[in-house]
Amino acid sequence: MKAEKVIPVLRIFDYNKAIEFYVDWLGFKVEWEHHFEENTPVYMEVTKGDITFHLSEHHGDGTPGTHVFIWCEGVEAYHQELISKKYKYNRPGLEKTFYGALAFTVNDPFNNKIIFNQKLDDKTNE
Repeated sequence: MKAEKVIPVLRIFDYNKAIEFYVDWLGFKVEWEHHFEENTPVYMEVTKGDITFHLSEHHGDGTPGTHVFIWCEGVEAYHQELISKKYKYNRPGLEKTFYGALAFTVNDPFNNKIIFNQKLDDKTNE
């Protein structure tokens, strides 16, 4: 078996808060939205570069409090971009971790946590 892509499904409870967090603050793009009929929960896909999440208002799709760990590059610049937006609900700190990464964690309005990590050179981590 060879995996093509892993897409976490994150539980959300409020469409507008999800858009404010994922699109307006984190800079994701809504690729598509689906409702089975009018006035039903949304299931949607959002992307930022190579990161894809499915966000679902449907009961049973995901559990609030999920942690998503992402290895990436440009963590410090992305962190600064987010801090400069002055999003009043989230101001993550940037830290060097015990596992050799520069990282920050954002908490979405539904208690899901996304941890952005960049591997540090051995010399940088000492």
